[in-house]
Amino acid sequence: MAVWDDLVGQDRVQEQLAAAARDADALVTAVSEGKPGVFEAQGSKMTHAWLFTGPPGSGRSTAARAFAAALQCTSPDRALGGAPGCGFCDGCHTSLIGTHADVEVIRTDLLSIGVKETRDLVRRAQLSPAVGRWQVIVMEDADRLTEGAGNVLLKAVEEPAPRTVWLLCAPSLEDVLPTIRSRCRHLSLSTPPVEAVADILIRRDGVDPERAHAAARATQGHIGRARRLATDERARARRAAVLKVPLRIADVGGGLKAAQELIDTATDDAKQMAEEVDAKETEDLKAALGAVAGGRMPRGTAGAMKELEDKQKRRKTRTQRDSLDLALTELTGFYRDVLAIQFGSKLAIANADVWDSLERVAESSTPAQTLRRIEAVTACREAMDRNVAPLLAVEAMTMSLRAG
Repeated sequence: MAVWDDLVGQDRVQEQLAAAARDADALVTAVSEGKPGVFEAQGSKMTHAWLFTGPPGSGRSTAARAFAAALQCTSPDRALGGAPGCGFCDGCHTSLIGTHADVEVIRTDLLSIGVKETRDLVRRAQLSPAVGRWQVIVMEDADRLTEGAGNVLLKAVEEPAPRTVWLLCAPSLEDVLPTIRSRCRHLSLSTPPVEAVADILIRRDGVDPERAHAAARATQGHIGRARRLATDERARARRAAVLKVPLRIADVGGGLKAAQELIDTATDDAKQMAEEVDAKETEDLKAALGAVAGGRMPRGTAGAMKELEDKQKRRKTRTQRDSLDLALTELTGFYRDVLAIQFGSKLAIANADVWDSLERVAESSTPAQTLRRIEAVTACREAMDRNVAPLLAVEAMTMSLRAG
């Protein structure tokens, strides 16, 4: 299994990355033999900084991880003309599972990536590879860099170490500082076809074909959401509840109750994740700081505990917002299907499993009302981006959905 097998529906991007991996392999080989490197050669497909963009679920981080594995590939077949990225050698395997000493994957559970974390990362990027062929930094949430953190990263991208490669991932070019994106080679990923997503769920996760196709269609090609929907009963129940909202807003009381339930569900998701992670983090930190019997902490450690508590609180806030944003995305998909039915199109209906509800809403409203409802959901997402209290934003949205 090659490292590219999980990169769904991105043939053009795969070809570009495979070509760059071949040039990178030739560079390391040439340098080891004392010859000029490929970076300086005209027409080289390899460069020191890459920016992967694409809509959520397109596989940005999957592409970056696969490329990192190909750069670290040590397969003996390369000497015989084989392409890097076999998927079986130690370099590929450890890169893909996240244990390679020279592949650092940065993702955040918080709302942003700050200056301190970025400075630590830049210092690491200046080191030579310890065991691999390259020092690879994969930043899955480059769009969450603060302005100060972006400026810190800029210098590292401008003056990279000889064997360091930066792989940045973001939803769009506009989410990254212009000074950074101008120094990266840009690869744009597209939403993979529904059939391709269903195929990988069947092939890799062993999902029943009917359920796999339903999940892929419902999530409109979002690989991560499709996998969760196909394998997690709780996710399916949450989605079913969200898709009932358009039928529950006939009166003010129903709209307000639906808004509160959306918030409660998002809060429960955040609480569940916190319970799984926070307790272990707290115990690990206490042990590291030398907590004595009875749970008493040594003097001078209160600051470290407070910093961890603040981090956990920010992570909980992001988890709640992400869960709520997913619900709003599903609402947008519902009204998109309603609009398609109102215009007489029955192709590519995402929520075919709730066809009766779609028809009921379509018959009781006009296309203009449906468009206004889609705009109301979008306005709610924008309000939460501006830190409006989630309950107020969602209540305003449900009242707008009711008004049509």
